[in-house]
Amino acid sequence: MDTQKIIELFLYSLPAIITGGVAYLFFKKHTDNEEGRRRFLLQKEMQADALPLRLQAYERMALFLERINPTHLLLRVHPLNEDKEQYQQLLIANIDQEFEHNLAQQIYISEECWNVIKSAKNTTITIIRNVGGNEQTTNANHLREVVLTSLLEKPSPSDTAMAFIKNELNEILG
Repeated sequence: MDTQKIIELFLYSLPAIITGGVAYLFFKKHTDNEEGRRRFLLQKEMQADALPLRLQAYERMALFLERINPTHLLLRVHPLNEDKEQYQQLLIANIDQEFEHNLAQQIYISEECWNVIKSAKNTTITIIRNVGGNEQTTNANHLREVVLTSLLEKPSPSDTAMAFIKNELNEILG
């Protein structure tokens, strides 16, 4: 008879256990959905706040690339004298100063974009050093001429990086 009562007790409590399990699963799923919705809304709000900062960083990087573009750089930074090595160092110092001024913008742009920008900077410096190191380059004005004429044949590193930035911005803005 004791086993009969145990079976009876089990049969009476089985619907309560099933109902409790279903209620637990329902509330668990509901709270998970609510947490996911809150997380989504918070992320959406953070993206809305971060987008202007990211756009400003891309604008600053575009300005940086324009300022180190050899065509614009050579027109903006005039040689102090005829010494090509001194002018070469002045140009490189100007590029480095512009880069250091915009260094913090890397946290707002993608790593790939930052690498492209660094590559454009380093390639521009290499072009200036190569032309300046050439024995046929006699003075600062000749250095300017040779750099400018070498860029007539191919796009400048800044133009290539600018195209990358525009492409990335198109992806961000949809």
